[in-house]
Amino acid sequence: MTREEVRAGIAGFGIIPAVRLSSAEDALFAAEAVSSGGIPIVEVTMTVPHALHVISELARNRPEMIVGAGTVMDLDTARTCLDAGARFLTSPGFDPEITEFGVKKNVVTMPGALTPSEVMTAWRAGSDFVKVFPCAQFGGPSYMRALRSPLPQIPLIAAGGVNQQTAADLIAAGASALGIGAALIQPHAIEHRDHDRIRELARRFVHIVGEARKLAGHAANH
Repeated sequence: MTREEVRAGIAGFGIIPAVRLSSAEDALFAAEAVSSGGIPIVEVTMTVPHALHVISELARNRPEMIVGAGTVMDLDTARTCLDAGARFLTSPGFDPEITEFGVKKNVVTMPGALTPSEVMTAWRAGSDFVKVFPCAQFGGPSYMRALRSPLPQIPLIAAGGVNQQTAADLIAAGASALGIGAALIQPHAIEHRDHDRIRELARRFVHIVGEARKLAGHAANH
């Protein structure tokens, strides 16, 4: 899967499920469940025990899935994630070394940023997307709209506190995609291996994003 294909897949589906769980088994279960609900994308955070094993397993056994690494904090971690099969790298903040490494290796990067200056710096460094994090704590849709207005050329991902109540408004505000954690991969559903619950939530978020994009496109044409 090329960098362009990964970038197009993320932009097309518009949802990046963030797997931040307490065991490798939980993470593998969550990834399979969200994929069955129509989101063949998963971000495995480095806080998951044996995260590299999870990435490797998914990359090897689920070639149709776009598997990425989250909470990548340094260059060595970025390197080992790519070796394990990660197709994208994301961090809570911007590390120029990680973005430079991703560009050199032709891998999608999406560093975290909050202020306009941080967003511009991350974009100029060669990032494919810039993740606005934490989004909800700084106004959610209203903050996304404020960023998008002067920076329309930068594809922004809303992450941090995204849920069913805010997802549509964030898309309407200009988010290219949503990073969704516990609102999609619910701890209770993981604990009880409630595959159907996570699959239903995945389908619901896919529907929300699709409908919000249709409305945004309709509004733009009138």
